[in-house]
Amino acid sequence: MSQRRRSSRTGGVLARTLLAVLAGTVAALWTWTAAGDPGLAARPGEATTRVHLLNNGFHTDLAVPRAALTQRPGPLGEAARSLAPGDWILIGWGDAKFYVDQSPMEGRLLDGGRAFFAPGNRSVIMLDPDQTDPTTRFAAANRNTLTLSPRALTRMLDHIEASLDLTDGAARIAASRPGDDARFYASHEHFWIGRLCNSWSAGVLNAAGVTVRPLRSVTAGEVMNATRARLDLDGPEA
Repeated sequence: MSQRRRSSRTGGVLARTLLAVLAGTVAALWTWTAAGDPGLAARPGEATTRVHLLNNGFHTDLAVPRAALTQRPGPLGEAARSLAPGDWILIGWGDAKFYVDQSPMEGRLLDGGRAFFAPGNRSVIMLDPDQTDPTTRFAAANRNTLTLSPRALTRMLDHIEASLDLTDGAARIAASRPGDDARFYASHEHFWIGRLCNSWSAGVLNAAGVTVRPLRSVTAGEVMNATRARLDLDGPEA
C-alpha cells in the first residue's frame, strides 16, 4: 500500500472519529440536565410563597409577591423598596437595549442580530411593580405557579441578586422607559445567543430547586415545561 493511500485512510478515520466525538458532545449538551435540589422542597406545615412563571410566547418573567423582596436586606431588597406601589413585582433579564425597547419588532431585526451575536453585550434585570394579580392577566397555558419553601425562595432571590452589577455596592439603574414604572438594573452578565433571557430564567428556577435542561432553555416553552414537571411535587394550584 502506498504512503499516499495509507495517509488518505488515516485522514478518513480521523475525520470520522472527530465527527463522532462532535456528535456525541452535541447530544450530551442537548440532554444535559441540571438537577434541582430536593432538599428545597416545602415540608408539611411549612409557610410557603407562591411565585408565577409568565410566558408571553418568546420571553419568560417571574412574578414574585412584593413582600418577599422588600423584606430582604441587601441590594435586591433596597431596589424593590424603591419601586412604585404594586403587590407583585415582575422580574426578568435581557439585553440592555433590545429588552427595554418596545418599538415594533419588525423595526428591530438588526438590533436583534446585534444582541444575539455581538460580544460583550450589556444586560439588565427588570423589576416591574404590578398591582394586578398575574393569574387574572395570563391564561393558564401561559403561566405556571410554583410553591416555594423559605429555603427555595431565598436561594432563588440570592441567585437574582448575584446577577446584579454591584460594583458600587448597590443596584444601579441602567435603563428606563418613559412613563413606565419598570426599572432596569445593570447586570454583570452578558446577553448573547448562548445565554438568552430564558436561559437566565432557567438558572433562577434551578436555584429554587427546579430541574432544568440548560442548553434547551433558550425557549420559553422549555422553561415552562421544566416548571410543569415541578408542579407534580408542589401539588395542585389553589
